[in-house]
Amino acid sequence: MNNETTLKLNVDDILLQALREDVSSEDITTNAIMHESKTGQVQLLCKQDGVIAGLAIFYRVFLLLDPLAKMQAYVQDGNRVKKGDLIAVITADIRALLSGERTALNYLQRMSGIATYTRTIADMLEGSRTKLLDTRKTTPNMRIFEKYAVKVGGGYNHRFNLSDGILLKDNHIAAAGSVKKAIELAKEYAPFVRKIEVEVENLEMLEDALEAGADIIMFDNMSTDMMKKAVEMVGERAETECSGNVTKERISDLMEIGVDYISCGALTHSAPILDLSLRNLKIVN
Repeated sequence: MNNETTLKLNVDDILLQALREDVSSEDITTNAIMHESKTGQVQLLCKQDGVIAGLAIFYRVFLLLDPLAKMQAYVQDGNRVKKGDLIAVITADIRALLSGERTALNYLQRMSGIATYTRTIADMLEGSRTKLLDTRKTTPNMRIFEKYAVKVGGGYNHRFNLSDGILLKDNHIAAAGSVKKAIELAKEYAPFVRKIEVEVENLEMLEDALEAGADIIMFDNMSTDMMKKAVEMVGERAETECSGNVTKERISDLMEIGVDYISCGALTHSAPILDLSLRNLKIVN
């Protein structure tokens, strides 16, 4: 996420909203001590081991406050970092550094935390046929950042939003009347290029989904034994995904089942931040 056009079109408005949240009228503390423009420099330091994600977003915050801001980065998104590492040096109007510090760090810490947690699980799946997916269980107005962080951490993105793909869940099935009817209606409505995914909770629903011709079948909150039977029933007739209370503690059991995908909401809703800090600020002119 470092193309300038992409940033302008997709993230600048969100970053500006975050800055406005933090500076509603003025940064009274900074304005009290800095009465004129001076160039400052500050170091971005890592305070714990992890995976970095979001450096372009971090830098963008300062660029929005000072178009002349510069960043010298010593790592790239996706790199593993260790406690004590110097990640980057930012040079900008010292007022921009002071006013943008918290907003910039909030994004970088959150995204790096997600990338770190994702990498932990992705490493466990390495060598298997199973791909790790995220979900739509994201922080409002943070989805573009959080899903990007999942990719940096070695995971894959499920649909980005409700316009992005068909996923018939329990309430859709209830509204339609049955699994078969829901799939039938989806096939009638959707363009032929769209795959149809349906969520099933038991083997009876699975059989209905297979008969109706679902492209992807999600096993929702099934026991391990039931999922093993479900994978055997599906064979090569559809792709398979398991979901529901997926944690890293369960990954070793789930990967042995042989599903094509494991979707994990915890990647975005439960990942702790990666502890980072801006330190050693100095005036350079």
